[in-house]
Amino acid sequence: MKRWPMWQPLPPSSKASRIIVRGPTMIVVTIILLALLAGAVVYSVLSIVAAYRYLSVHPPVLSTDPPISILKPLAGLDLELEANLRTFFEQDYPSYQVLFAVRSQDDPAVTVVERLRQQYPRIPSRLLITGEPPYPNAKVYSLDHLLAAAAHDLVVMSDSDTRVTSDLLRTVAAEFQDGRLGIATCPYRAVSGSSFWSKLEATGLNTDFMAGILVARMIEGMRFAVGPTIVARRPVLQAIGGFNVLKDYLAEDFIMGKLAADAGHGVILSSYVIEHHIGSTSLRPNATHRIRWARSTRRSRPWGYVGQLFTMPVPLALLVCLARPDWWLVLPVTLVVRGMAAYVVSRRVLKARINWLLLPIEDVIAFVFWFAGFFGSTIVWRGRRYRLKRDGRFERVGAGQETNV
Repeated sequence: MKRWPMWQPLPPSSKASRIIVRGPTMIVVTIILLALLAGAVVYSVLSIVAAYRYLSVHPPVLSTDPPISILKPLAGLDLELEANLRTFFEQDYPSYQVLFAVRSQDDPAVTVVERLRQQYPRIPSRLLITGEPPYPNAKVYSLDHLLAAAAHDLVVMSDSDTRVTSDLLRTVAAEFQDGRLGIATCPYRAVSGSSFWSKLEATGLNTDFMAGILVARMIEGMRFAVGPTIVARRPVLQAIGGFNVLKDYLAEDFIMGKLAADAGHGVILSSYVIEHHIGSTSLRPNATHRIRWARSTRRSRPWGYVGQLFTMPVPLALLVCLARPDWWLVLPVTLVVRGMAAYVVSRRVLKARINWLLLPIEDVIAFVFWFAGFFGSTIVWRGRRYRLKRDGRFERVGAGQETNV
């Protein structure tokens, strides 16, 4: 049986023309997919340019060393918690303090903190017991208590799963010699655990996630803050309303940077790259984490979330090949461009290794979670269920409430 070319209309008298509309429809679909893929390829090229622009900026020489307070909200025992926290006691910096906060004295992190405080008696440190938070974001509640207890106006807010080298404080202090700077967000190199799903997530964080930050920085400047370590001036935090305005947001870091930028304070992507140890998880907790991240991002910046489609050239190339199998060369070309962008961002900027076999797999899985992020309004965070609101705020789902996952 003769196959009619897809790009030519069927004769009006043809029986197939009355029952098959796949041809014209497939043309439209293919054109749309090609346009999206072209945009994604352009985005990959932009991420390379953005990475080199970031690398061209070097921190100034440190001429003054203002005292710094390190704020560490804790909850339970993260993987290698003691090793992570130890790096903050070993800073090559003349004047700083380390403050910790937990909800209760029974928290297992208390033992780790007290052991470190005894090992480093010369480093001023303190452990705060905050009690249960009265609002959804427990991290913000801890940071609010820590900031109130901090002795210094320049503060480093850092999660428990981060690890740094001894020059963190020297680097950020040099950057904050610019009096116009209000907030600096530290890029991070994801360090995976041993599980397959953890390695996949780290691959995505070290390529896609960081690339998005670099491109945004190049196009519109840093108008947000992200990640597990943020440096800020106390007066700037107070000027935007303090932690009281952040307490109901899940993505409080993003909102913090946005409010500061909107108020005219300088926000930068720091030159210092931290390590973010994401631990080893199985499929279910990893999927729960990714869904939480996707749904939160969609509400924090909805149009930006839609635009994430352009960060996914490999899935788009696969869809083009499904629509037109004879255009299979699209896939290897896309993989080359994607690989170049991943190399520059991951290896040159973050100094992270790339598992080339996992990269296309992660790209496809990331596309699935991105699509899933458009649905549902609840998340699970540290064993508790919350409902996300349209503006990025969230609330605890109590007993008997509907949980439209």
